Amino acid sequence: MAVLSAFQSGSAFAESVSDLDQYQLNMRKGVTDISAEVYDLHMLMFIICVVIAVGVFGAMFYSILFHRKSRGAKPANFHESVKVEIAWTVIPFVILIVMAIPAAKTLIAMEDASEPDVTVLVTGSQWKWHYKYMDNDVEFYSRLATQADEISGKLDKGVNYLLEVDQPLVIPTDKRVRFLITSDDVIHSWWVPDFAIKQDANPGFINDAWTKVNEPGIYRGQCAELCGKDHGFMPVVVIAKEPAEYDKWISERQAVQEKAAAEEQRLLAMNMSKDELMSNGQKIYTANCAACHMPNGEGLPGVFPALKGSDIALNDMAAHIEIVANGKSGTAMAAFAKQLSMSELAAVITFERNAWGNDTGDLVQAKDINAALNGQ
Repeated sequence: MAVLSAFQSGSAFAESVSDLDQYQLNMRKGVTDISAEVYDLHMLMFIICVVIAVGVFGAMFYSILFHRKSRGAKPANFHESVKVEIAWTVIPFVILIVMAIPAAKTLIAMEDASEPDVTVLVTGSQWKWHYKYMDNDVEFYSRLATQADEISGKLDKGVNYLLEVDQPLVIPTDKRVRFLITSDDVIHSWWVPDFAIKQDANPGFINDAWTKVNEPGIYRGQCAELCGKDHGFMPVVVIAKEPAEYDKWISERQAVQEKAAAEEQRLLAMNMSKDELMSNGQKIYTANCAACHMPNGEGLPGVFPALKGSDIALNDMAAHIEIVANGKSGTAMAAFAKQLSMSELAAVITFERNAWGNDTGDLVQAKDINAALNGQ
């Protein structure tokens, strides 16, 4: 019911909507041909249901009013009527056929993700999305960007509260974009109402969906599957750009990633000081780890383990690097090797080994992470 209600009031996901639109009761029409077909199908079903309801309740109330006992009405005395039996069998059958033909046509079109112009691998993980452009060397994580003070009530909530991210997905308009949707951990659901897309992200499986956006703009959605404690903090933001602007954006992203890779190689050859590692590590821990392990490192008893005074943070550095980099199967501990650079991994592990009184004195450098990831 929550998903249905959200879909019906889906204007909350648009970039700019009027106050009236925010309280609309009907399904939104969206910005793709498929979403328009879904809307038209919805309206057809709605009209059919209204006609049936008016006919059935009209006959019922007419009978109650004009054939009541106080008016001397006598009930008909018959047991069976072949004509009535045929009528209430044939009429519903015809109605179902009328509904099934356009529904099947729309469903087939929704599932036909063939011949895409752009393919994006969408991977859900607690509690963020990873986007990888299969046709280009571009990939990144998209995380909630709403300020913590808004969530805690210290600041007024913005227009797009809990529906804003640090790095939105960018796609071209007037091109068929295929989404390959999967998950790293639990079941998520990638949902953008304006595209009429709601596809489950299942670990170990790949589902697909597609869209062809007609209008440039910013379109918002959410994870629509109860995926854990921060389920409500896993928004989807898609920016549709004109093809020329999209190509420019791809080139810029590739340049940024190449620069980051070069910087990573530079950091492999140098050592950061403890102050640098601890300062950077605290920021990375707050952004990526504190939600589960708590800002004080004490975790949530019985749910998320403590890092403060833990054996892994005090003793086995190799095991500590392994679990942060590659996660732990069967738990909520995600793999951060693809989410963080080697220097960021080094900083956060150093922080965890020296914060909250752990004070091991261990300094982890980017080269140590590189060696561990490459089995050296």
